[in-house]
Amino acid sequence: MSVAARPEPTPAVTVTDADSFAAASGATPEQVRDLARFLEVLSAGNAVMNLVGPKTLPEFWNRHAWDSAQLLQLAPEAKAWADLGAGAGFPGLVLAILGKGRDGFHVHLVESMAKRCRFLQQVVDELSLPATVHNDRAENLKLAVDVVTARACAPLARLLGYARPYLQGGATGLFLKGQDVASELEEATRSWKFEADIVPSRSDERGRIVRVRRLGRAR
Repeated sequence: MSVAARPEPTPAVTVTDADSFAAASGATPEQVRDLARFLEVLSAGNAVMNLVGPKTLPEFWNRHAWDSAQLLQLAPEAKAWADLGAGAGFPGLVLAILGKGRDGFHVHLVESMAKRCRFLQQVVDELSLPATVHNDRAENLKLAVDVVTARACAPLARLLGYARPYLQGGATGLFLKGQDVASELEEATRSWKFEADIVPSRSDERGRIVRVRRLGRAR
């Protein structure tokens, strides 16, 4: 594994509501309205299935929306995205909302649990999002994308296995992780050979984003 040095990190920006989210992310009023509707559907869905921790819903704009949206700042030219283990739609649905109306922008939401796929499809349909829901395992699909991403999907060593077809197809990996990312990287090197750098999260000073390129099997 090769881990590139990073410049001084940009301080995290905590957003508290829709207005501060818009200021931090550059979201338009229409995008903020779509996100607010997403929150309503998420809250209703969370009452009948486990999508996110109930205590995190009041922190939606920072913990979920801004945490997801920051990825666009790391790949501003990327148009085709794959979100592995899409779950409740973070970061995938947020990316699709913010990319709506952008020529060629599309998000592939990959989720193996059927009931979560039904939730994702409900949001995609209601908001007319540029996204496709795939009820399948990530490693079974052959999708040509610019970026492959995931949040709270699996430890990095296992996640790289899921992302292998995308990374070997030329995609860049942007994986949202916590502060224990160093141990995950060390564990991953036992199975994989790759280039990576660690980007501080803009939404949480404890968070990290692992940017991965050139994945191969360790010898």
